[in-house]
Amino acid sequence: MDPIDLPFAKRTLDNGLDVLVHEDHHVPIVAVNVWYHVGSKNEVFGRTGFAHLFEHLMFEGSEHHNSGYFPPLQQAGALLNGSTNTDRTNYWEVVPTSAVDLALWMESDRMGYLLPALTKQRFETQRDVVLNERRQNYENRPYGLGMMVMSAALYPSDHPYHWMTIGAADDIRAMQLEDVQSFFRTYYHPSNASLAIGGDIEAERAFDLAEQYFGELSPGPRPARVTAAASLTRESRLVLEDRVEMPRVYMAWHSPAMFSEGDADMDLAADLLANGKTSRLYRTLVYERRLALDVSAYQSSRELGSFFLLAATAAPDQSLTDIAALIDTEIQALADKGPSSSEMERAAAQAEAHFMYRLQTVGGFGGKSDQLNAYNVFTGNPGFFPTDVARYRDATAETVRAAVAQYLAFDRRVLLSIVPRGQAALALPGSEPVAAS
Repeated sequence: MDPIDLPFAKRTLDNGLDVLVHEDHHVPIVAVNVWYHVGSKNEVFGRTGFAHLFEHLMFEGSEHHNSGYFPPLQQAGALLNGSTNTDRTNYWEVVPTSAVDLALWMESDRMGYLLPALTKQRFETQRDVVLNERRQNYENRPYGLGMMVMSAALYPSDHPYHWMTIGAADDIRAMQLEDVQSFFRTYYHPSNASLAIGGDIEAERAFDLAEQYFGELSPGPRPARVTAAASLTRESRLVLEDRVEMPRVYMAWHSPAMFSEGDADMDLAADLLANGKTSRLYRTLVYERRLALDVSAYQSSRELGSFFLLAATAAPDQSLTDIAALIDTEIQALADKGPSSSEMERAAAQAEAHFMYRLQTVGGFGGKSDQLNAYNVFTGNPGFFPTDVARYRDATAETVRAAVAQYLAFDRRVLLSIVPRGQAALALPGSEPVAAS
């Protein structure tokens, strides 16, 4: 097969900021992409939600631009956004080539000078925004509490993946401005960040601009590495009553950490089992037997350790018990005999396509600048792209079979039934009631 590569140049400023540059002169745009190696895993039980709150606060203004970040960049023709997960926070802009100075200046100002503009009123306003987002996306959304329950069941309370990235509502309400300021000083600085610049710009000019705008910033303390482990020793069955119309079952297992051995195989197994109309469970559960309205699976690759999640929503008058039994049958078949050659070809082709899609744009979520930062932050090597591709190309029917047999054990998983309120009897047998908040 032809090699898939993502060319780049890398330098590290004296303050510890990694700068990655990718030249692509096909379109007159430049992507500016900043990753901070901080996510909800850098919080502690009882004091959660800080990383996600900063996703909001850092768009509100900094010392030398003490107002919203969206208007001036959008007026210059930019697209911009940010996101937070368990392991990292990112911010990005895609701007016309002529506006690259503006994007870099604004990113540097909020990295180095956010706190002088972080007033108590601004903090409290964005805290309320986050609480409202939590209500909309989790508390008041059908099945929205499912992953809160699953995370809490998969990980003990002292594990940094026990809570959702958005944080617990009581923790968010209890935050104080001084706590938020301390969290920023610990994690949002050059020595805990990676800057990628991609697109219509010469590498030397990009490095010069990075030095110009970021070089004067104080490095900040390098945060201690977070370590934690978790395991399941039995099958746990839970039931959550919620405002839903149809019952749904979730199944989750611990699985290999991001980029570790078996991670790619479990990613392929998710596709084979439940992604797309030709997948085993869609064909059987949804199309042939009509037991389920939908079915999905994914390998949630994370830095400290991943989980594999499978979910199916029951069709009218159908039983979660029957659905779970059929899922178990397909998992066991995959663990015993492995995928067919045609299934492996399809899964490999889909994986290859996903890598190609990432090369289609220089910016945004999953674009080339974002990918360079991901590899740099998580592996220390922005040139990890060919190695990442090779993980999927090297997977075989036997490695996928062995991974499924090892990780999708029926006696080491969490099963969650979400059922309409007052209908706990629709849950899988032996399920213990659980609440979410």
